[in-house]
Amino acid sequence: MLRYAAIAMLGLFASQASAQQASGGTEAAPPPSSTAKPIVAMEQPSVGDNWTYEVRDEITGKISATREIVVTEITPADISARSKDLISSKTMPIVYDRSWNLLTSGDWKYTPHDGTGIQTPLAIGKTWSSRTNSLNAGSGFAWTRTGNAKVVGQESVTTKAGTFDTFKIEAKFLSRSVKDPTRSSELTSETWYAPAIDHWVKRTEVIRVDKRLQTNNTLELIAYGRKQ
Repeated sequence: MLRYAAIAMLGLFASQASAQQASGGTEAAPPPSSTAKPIVAMEQPSVGDNWTYEVRDEITGKISATREIVVTEITPADISARSKDLISSKTMPIVYDRSWNLLTSGDWKYTPHDGTGIQTPLAIGKTWSSRTNSLNAGSGFAWTRTGNAKVVGQESVTTKAGTFDTFKIEAKFLSRSVKDPTRSSELTSETWYAPAIDHWVKRTEVIRVDKRLQTNNTLELIAYGRKQ
């Protein structure tokens, strides 16, 4: 079974060292200041682990949401969490499998999962595919989706939470309505996943419905924590 840790990231902090007087009367250059706290590795998920993401709408350039995810329960098969929009205060239950694929999100249920998680061990060039049936219990909408993902490289990524060594994963998903197969939706994503904290620190999502752009968002980790 794939093992996953909850994500953990610390915010940046600034410090300034005082200048020191060198011998001979000349002033020595101040030592470089520390700009980030050490990454706190969370090797196994734990109830109370939490991550906060800032969601930027790339169409308008505005921050559209600040989303906090908190782990509420863990079983050998899945990870339950609470997703809260800190701007609107709306809360939604979500469930992941142990590979960070979504199983449920609000009224949506994904069988066997939504395919947006990862497959370890990660290595440049690794690929995987998925096939999903999704059903909205409230509206009755049903879609089928196929997807493919590939690890395209390793990059150092800096967000408000710090600087992390990541694997960059590119993925593409095509969905079709079960009731009306002429309707389609395409999701293209880029995910920067940090093994040290076992979660993504940045993700872009572009969604086209019937080939027309509907969503272009960037999610970046701005804070994290774990229950003490």
